Amino acid sequence: GEPPAWAPGPAQAAALLEEAADLLVLHRDFAAALERCEAGCDSLGHGPGPGHERCLFLTSFAEVKCSLCVVGIQALAEMNRWREVLPWVLQYYQVPEHLPPKVLELCILLYSQVGEPQVMLEAGSSWLRAHSNQGLPELGSLLELYLAQVLLPLGRFEGAEELVRGCAGFGSERQLAFLSTIRDSRCRWAPREEARSAEEEQHDPATETVLGVLSQKLLTMLTLLRRALRSMSNHFYLLPYKKMLLATFLLYLVVVRLDPASPTSLPFIYKLVQLFRQAWAAVLSPIHRPPLRD
Repeated sequence: GEPPAWAPGPAQAAALLEEAADLLVLHRDFAAALERCEAGCDSLGHGPGPGHERCLFLTSFAEVKCSLCVVGIQALAEMNRWREVLPWVLQYYQVPEHLPPKVLELCILLYSQVGEPQVMLEAGSSWLRAHSNQGLPELGSLLELYLAQVLLPLGRFEGAEELVRGCAGFGSERQLAFLSTIRDSRCRWAPREEARSAEEEQHDPATETVLGVLSQKLLTMLTLLRRALRSMSNHFYLLPYKKMLLATFLLYLVVVRLDPASPTSLPFIYKLVQLFRQAWAAVLSPIHRPPLRD
């Protein structure tokens, strides 16, 4: 049937939020849930309108919008569209500094979980450095999360120390605790990187061996081709025109159509050269063979 006519502003957005949550949790219809979230955010615009006092489900414009984004993020993640999450929320908040703490937390956790923490480097730093966020109670927990999930796993230790010293939202004791965490992580990072480098070096000889075998096979193939070409070039002038076309076609098969990486390539070329020699011996009797040339 026709959708109900909602009141403008947060009341309409709250109704859409309730519907989106049902679609997400009960019906597992993630695309429809995302549509409701987008409709709700669009109805709110960029600020509370005249209908904000009629919002029945949540107490404020900001909470309705934040909750719509939380459900939208979960819907995108369920559809494996996690790459769209940050751009999607920024279209409703314009800049990272304006993101609600809960939305920023979800974004950091999501991109860390999928192994792409670098996506949140700029957004997280901008939010934590913003003067308007320094007095928020969530500042300390978000800084701790950003360090643990983004900066430290990426080895950005200097940036982490600079960020901690630049945040004025907590006292010196908390700051020292953060700096101590960064130092511990840096100490653990060096041996881990050395072990990783050693592991890569151990893989290099195997890689070189494989490449060496492939190079040797390619060299063998090219040598055989060169012999076939040389033999053909020596005797083409004695072959009829149709046989010359046949030889050209065989060359095309070898040079253009044959995959050098295929395991069957070398036996095929050996047989080709052998067949060419047999055909040449059959076509030319000893009387008609050309004289040997130095």
